[in-house]
Parts: sequence; C-alpha cells; structure tokens
Amino acid sequence: MSSVLEFKGISKYFPGVKALDDINFKAYGGEVLAFLGENGAGKSTLLKVLNGDYQPTKGEYWLDGTQKHFSSPHEAIEEGISIIYQERQILLELSVAENIYLGRMPSSRFGVIDTRKANQMAAEIIRDFGLPIQPTTKVKDLSIAYQQMVEIMKAYSRENLKVICFDEPTASLSDAEIESLFEIIRKLKSQGKIIIYVSHRMAEIQEIADKVAIFKDGRYVDTVKVGEVSEADMIKMMVGRDLGDIFADLDRNDKIGEVLLEVKNVSSDYVKENSFVLHKGEVLGFSGLVGAGRTELMRAIIGADAMRSGEVVLEGKSIVNHSPKEAMDNGIVLVPEDRKLQGILSNLSVAGNINIALMDKNSNSLGVISSKKEEEAADRGIRDFKIKTPSPEKKIVELSGGNQQKCIVARGIATNPKVLILDEPTKGIDVGAKSEFYNMICQFAKQGLGVILISSEMPEVIGLSDRILVMRALRIVGEVMREDATEDRLLSLGMMGEE
Repeated sequence: MSSVLEFKGISKYFPGVKALDDINFKAYGGEVLAFLGENGAGKSTLLKVLNGDYQPTKGEYWLDGTQKHFSSPHEAIEEGISIIYQERQILLELSVAENIYLGRMPSSRFGVIDTRKANQMAAEIIRDFGLPIQPTTKVKDLSIAYQQMVEIMKAYSRENLKVICFDEPTASLSDAEIESLFEIIRKLKSQGKIIIYVSHRMAEIQEIADKVAIFKDGRYVDTVKVGEVSEADMIKMMVGRDLGDIFADLDRNDKIGEVLLEVKNVSSDYVKENSFVLHKGEVLGFSGLVGAGRTELMRAIIGADAMRSGEVVLEGKSIVNHSPKEAMDNGIVLVPEDRKLQGILSNLSVAGNINIALMDKNSNSLGVISSKKEEEAADRGIRDFKIKTPSPEKKIVELSGGNQQKCIVARGIATNPKVLILDEPTKGIDVGAKSEFYNMICQFAKQGLGVILISSEMPEVIGLSDRILVMRALRIVGEVMREDATEDRLLSLGMMGEE
C-alpha cells in the first residue's frame, strides 16, 4: 500500500493576510505531485506548515493514517519529511560531507566522529548524482548550483525518508544538472516516496510530474493529471485569466538612442577581456550556459570584483567603480541573482529594504534622516511596483519571492540609475508575476534606461531583448539581433563559440 499525505482544512493567517484558506487534498507515494500557482498563492506557506516552520491557524495534516503535528523542522525530519527550499539552508564553512550528514555524522565505537567514513558515504551519493565535486570541499567554494545539489543530497541521504518536497529546485541548475536531479526524483518515485515538486517552469512539470495541484490566492483549486489538461488551461486556473502570448503584447521601446555605456576589454580574475556597448532605451540580453561568465562580467563592471584591465565609459566619461555603492553613485545598479545572500536585507522591513540605498538622499546636511521622506519613498515603491504587502513595516522575508524581488528592483530604481543590470530577475517567479516584470522592463527602456538582462531562460532573453550577446568560457563569443534569435542559435553559440 502506497503512502498518503493528507491536508484537512488547513488555514494559516498572518496579520492582514490569509495565506492559506481551508486547504484539502491528498498526495500519494510513488507519484510526483507538482504545486502550481502565482507567487503568494500559498505553496511555500503550505510546505512550511507541513515542515513545522509555521503552525496552522486551523486544520490538520495526516501521514499514512496518523495525524501529525510538528513544532519544528527537526521534528518533521525525524518523521521522514524533508523540504528543500528555494533559499538554501546549508552551512558554507562546512564540507560537502559535513553538510550532508550534519547532526548524524558517523562515529567510531568510542564515540569519535568518523570523518573518513562520512566522506566515503558522501562520495557514493555524489556518484549517484553524477557530480564533479569532492566530499571534502567546503560548500562556500562551490557554485550556487552545486550548493543547491548539496541540499538535495542531504535529504536524499536520510534512511527514513517518506516525503520529499522540492521548492523551485532547478532555479540555479544547468540542463545537465536538472537531468541528474530528475533521475534522482524518478528513483525516489520508484521507491514509493511522496514527492512534491514546486515549480513555475511548465516544461519541467510536464516532464517530471504525474499530477498538478493548482493554488490561487491561498486556496486549493484542483488537482489535474499531466497530459489531460493543457498548459493554457492550467495557467488560467492559477491566474484567473488567459495571458496569451506573454511577449507579443509587450509595449516595447521603438526609439533606441545613442550609446550610453561602453565596456572596453574588461577582465578580472573571473572573466577574460570583454567589450560591448549598450544604448539608451535598449534591452541588451546576455545568454550563455551556467559558468559562462555573465554574472562575473557584471560584477567587474560594478566593482564587486576588481577589474584587472579595461575601461568602463558612461555617457562618454570614463568611470572607475571600486564598489557597487560607487557604481550606484555613478548611475549603474545591479539587481543580483542571489536574492537571499546579495539582495534582500532579511532583518529589515519592506520599507527598510527600499530605503537602504537612499540614506544620503533622505537625509539633511547634518546626516539626519527624514522619516517622512523614507515613508514617501517606501509608499512610492510599493505602489509603482505593485508589491503585495499588508504594510511597509512587514518583514521582507515574510513576502513571496516575487514580491521580495520587486522590493529589490524598487530600491534600485529609486536611485535614478542610467543603467539597470538585472541578473536572473524572474528566477523562482510565477508566470503571472513574470508578465508584470516583463512589462516593467519595457517601461524602463521606454524611459531611456539602458537595461542589461541576464537570463538562463531562452524564451525570456529572446522575447525581451533588442540584441543578445552570448558568452562562453568567460568571453563574449557572439551577437544576435532579436529578429534573428532562436534557441538553437543561442545554444550553438553558447556551446561552440563563433559560428
């Protein structure tokens, strides 16, 4: 008999927000059940209730006919429930093996931790995943993608595993890594595990899921079988409207201006010599495989990494950025890929996150900050970017990923930049919120900003960019105009260089 996880009347209320409203459905062992819904629909909140991070306001959950109640994630893990969140939960200073077996390291009969055995056990799991990493490597020295895989390996290693939930697991992974993950999911499925898979990527859902549970505004809508309901109908169920061709309806800028930014032979410890230009009102896409050097090139431009050679020219004037703050003062703002570590300030409110870059602007000559100016800036950001929050004082970590991302963009735009660099801006964001971001990007271009868009989603970079630069092996290897861009051509350039 296969395992069954059942939610009965689960509701979760926060001040001013009904995050979950009377959720009732079942998930079965030996199946992959995808969760689909807009940001803020309640998917991650439901996982946090199951995990013991949150306590339900009402309702209960049952596993294999027994009612469960977890007051902490540790209790959930003890009962065989593992949740891999979109934001990583690993210790960067520890090794891969130490992270995988944290709290349950093997020991000798004298009680001494057996690091050698832990490394051997971790090496077997790494082989299962087909990854080119070592058990002894410190996690801080791994790429974001491999850090995510360590998190997944930690859950995979638990012998009592009954339920495993993946919250946007592929956001940082390459195609090869995604396929490796899917092989592991298929293996877990064959073992009868209950697998919940949260994703906004329809292609992934079609490939790996058996059924899809659809959520809207904190309510469970329905569960449908993959292949029996079209993608368009699923989207309509989750957003309540037909989005049509998300790129065809964009109000693009058709008046691209003069050269705004010139990057001349820029290199750092992480990228080789690269040159390109960006025009006023242009959306310039950067495509390439994971590790191609796209983010690293932008970090060199804004001074997050030291430039070893080259020159950055903005509006005809050579500038030197020794730090991201100096780049911001010069008119170049980067919205980073890693929302948790480099984007949000998790201990601050929505208002605090928007205003952190405006301290000079909001203070007088004596350095006294005006609370009125801060309040106006926060209200303007929330209004202009349609940030869903009951209050500017709401902690940013309590918002959905999409709304956190809007706060970061609002903060950058509030500094009145000339160049806006967006690094994977829609990572982990649902299709409805993506539509808002796409329109936002077009409006930035129409206002005369130069927009640099880094995206691993080829339909996105093709659909939004006026021109696309492709990177491979830390260099720009090709340029493609939007009208000539196809996924095949970008992939070919990214894998093999110049045609």
